[in-house]
Amino acid sequence: MTDPHADRPNILRRLDCEDCHAEPDRENIRITAIERDLSLSETWHTEQCPAYTVEMILMEAGAAKVREQDAWAKEAFPAAHSRLQEAAEALPPGTAADPFIAALLELVQAQADDTDLFVTLPMWTGILQRHFPPKDPA
Repeated sequence: MTDPHADRPNILRRLDCEDCHAEPDRENIRITAIERDLSLSETWHTEQCPAYTVEMILMEAGAAKVREQDAWAKEAFPAAHSRLQEAAEALPPGTAADPFIAALLELVQAQADDTDLFVTLPMWTGILQRHFPPKDPA
């Protein structure tokens, strides 16, 4: 009998820690990560493992940087959004740039409506289709 999932990538890949060589055990710590190919990897460490300590330091530093960037963006975004709107209003109407300006303003407004979420691909596509509709086939 053949494996129906043989063509799928390995769902969970175990990576050995070169420092502590920990095995899966209740006393050890498991780090699970999503890889670029969307597979999962797991690495086991002892609590005293230097590699684990470095991973935790880097992860905490990365999380702190993300929090700082997020706080800065939430504070700076409204003013930047306002400057964009003012600049767009100052442009003369009736130019070839009109659909580009309108699309940009609508995309930025969609993000401004909820700065805790990302503008999704369907939303981007709908906005771009409104300002740049597909041409009818000849």
